[in-house]
Amino acid sequence: MKRKLLSSLLATAMVASLLVGCGNAAPAGDAPAADAPAAVSDDAAPAAPADGDNVINLWSFTDEIPGMVDKFLEANPDFGYTVNTTIIATTDGAYQPALDQALAAGGAEAPDIYAAEAAFVLKYAQGDASGFAAAYEDLGIDVAGGLSSADIAQYTVDIGTRPSDGKLVALGYQATGGAFIYRRSIAKDTFGTDDPTEIANIIGAGSGSWDKFFEAAETLKGKGYGIISGDGDLWHAVENSSDAGWIVDGKLTIDPKREAFLDLSKQLKDNGYHNDTQDWQDAWFADMKGEGPKGIFGFFGPAWLINYTLAPNCGGEAVGEGTYGDWAVCAPPIGFFWGGTWVLANKDTTKAEAVGKIIEWITLNSTEDGLQYKWANGTLNGEGGTKDCVASGTVMSKSNGELEFLGGQNMFDAFVPANAYANGKNLTQYDETINQYWRDAVREYTSGNLTRDEAIAAFKQNVGDNLDVVVE
Repeated sequence: MKRKLLSSLLATAMVASLLVGCGNAAPAGDAPAADAPAAVSDDAAPAAPADGDNVINLWSFTDEIPGMVDKFLEANPDFGYTVNTTIIATTDGAYQPALDQALAAGGAEAPDIYAAEAAFVLKYAQGDASGFAAAYEDLGIDVAGGLSSADIAQYTVDIGTRPSDGKLVALGYQATGGAFIYRRSIAKDTFGTDDPTEIANIIGAGSGSWDKFFEAAETLKGKGYGIISGDGDLWHAVENSSDAGWIVDGKLTIDPKREAFLDLSKQLKDNGYHNDTQDWQDAWFADMKGEGPKGIFGFFGPAWLINYTLAPNCGGEAVGEGTYGDWAVCAPPIGFFWGGTWVLANKDTTKAEAVGKIIEWITLNSTEDGLQYKWANGTLNGEGGTKDCVASGTVMSKSNGELEFLGGQNMFDAFVPANAYANGKNLTQYDETINQYWRDAVREYTSGNLTRDEAIAAFKQNVGDNLDVVVE
């Protein structure tokens, strides 16, 4: 596989290019490569390509999907295609402009397969750039049969469906439905139990309300603990449980549930229910180790937050070290999802059948030879890799999600229902930018720098000044 790695991209300049053997690059967070998996099946190989037309261009913002494609090629040595991979980090917003330019330019160098993450997938699946996307059915994929047999989480289907024609143009391989991830030792000290069913009830799981959650926060405060690290830990649950997205009929809309985040955030801060950290900053990571000003009970998030954020920042690698093994997962008060990556194909690809084989293996194959089974069980690169939640409920129902990090709990017991409760119909292509404006305004309010009304006005001003959105 030819692979081009770019940290930034000028209009026609390439920063780096290297030739890599298939299988050398593993998906982020997984184990080193081991023996290649057995071939999927003879029918994975499409018709032989014509001379000079055997290159599939893959664009991504991390090496995760390219690593998966490496494994597909290893499993299917007679596939007949070389995959030319371009990786451009999302740092400083480099990926989207480069991808847009490549899609618009077309030709032999245009992407045949490309990736989009939750922060901007709506642009490519439903928004301004959705016209470039091929319908999965046009790639030879049995969409209805695949969705049914794999039991794909509905929110990922909703996000990947183009409104203009109702066609499925994107699917994810990961499931990012969110749950509440909490410290067992703090649960026992405060509530006398660490049982996930009991803790779920204590925080108001499935209630659609934050009332019991704040009651639990007051109880935890009495024992010297915070319920979450910062208001960002609550934001993703609030954002993705709202009924309406930020843009409705071209106008900025503040859903009542999102507006209520102003009050929830202030309640957290005024009552000392958290350590007032900001997510992805050092103090946030310190709370995962239990090294903040006060012990923090939990974090809201999907399985990837456990695997790639909590585990590396817990202060240990085995039970008894740091907070490793002191965690559990339960249902949240409100269903939500956070993050994920969707896979799309170019409608102008001349290798539709071959592209379809790759995408189907990643997104819809629920057999033990498919990507998702190996991803869920940590065997993509051999035994002992990182287990993760996947889009297929069929796969997770026959997989082992037990983790030592969670005290031996099977995380799929919590995350399969979490995926079913997630809502994928409240996103817009502007979410990444508008979310930042909103959270900045909320922070100004809770810090006492702006009144509630002033914070909302500042938010609207930011949106009106910087985005092509009607603000009233």
